[in-house]
Amino acid sequence: MSESLPPADPSSKVWDAPEYQQSHSYIWQYGADLLGLLDPQPGEKILDIGCGTGHLTAEIAKSGAVATGVDSSADMVRIAGKNFPNIDFIHADARSMSFDEPFDAVFSNAALHWIKEAEEVLDAVAECLKPGGRIVAEMGGKGNIEGVVSALRRGLSATLGHPRNEVDPWHFPTIGEYSRLLEARGFEVSFASHFSRPTPQREGEEGLREWIRMFCSEFLSGLDAEVEDRTLTLVEEELKPRMYDGVRWTVDYRRLRIAARRVGPPLTG
Repeated sequence: MSESLPPADPSSKVWDAPEYQQSHSYIWQYGADLLGLLDPQPGEKILDIGCGTGHLTAEIAKSGAVATGVDSSADMVRIAGKNFPNIDFIHADARSMSFDEPFDAVFSNAALHWIKEAEEVLDAVAECLKPGGRIVAEMGGKGNIEGVVSALRRGLSATLGHPRNEVDPWHFPTIGEYSRLLEARGFEVSFASHFSRPTPQREGEEGLREWIRMFCSEFLSGLDAEVEDRTLTLVEEELKPRMYDGVRWTVDYRRLRIAARRVGPPLTG
């Protein structure tokens, strides 16, 4: 097959929020211990960026903090509001969000790597924090899901007959890269860790396909069902020896955790 397909627009990501909540709850469950780094206090105002279906926002609220969730997916916000009706959830773009009153802290789990314009997000974060306010975040770090994505690119090249000029929808930074962005905006980094977290999927041979369709859908856009199936079969054949144990698939996650406090104005010049 040799037709040329245009690259997908990463900003057009559409989430299947019910499937995300049902099949990928491990995302917020893995992020739960990040709350220890946040250490929310009673009465603090805390913003959760990329709140998804609201589970970690609700955990923050259990501390007595006043938690607000924000997400770019209207469906995620709708489900979060149904799950936790006593918490405010807002449909907004993290690159341009603004609030009438500042927050004591910003929290984010598994969301910031979906926004390639990291500078714009951190500008908005700095604007919505009080002086001395803090950010605690986990995101995909350098090398995240590299094995799966590389196999997916090779599978597409084989089925299409040429490399697909695909634009990655993610920003997976190193500690140094993200620290520099924070420091340029008046933050002092107090904690940073870049680590591997092999992440099991739900049982069954279909687990990798389901994961790719949820998190790498941009790579499959415009493909007919037959081409998609042949591509995913090639990916499975390549990765099965090292990512499938006969019961479930395990995806090669690499995570970046970071905590910083706003101690001064943005740097200039």
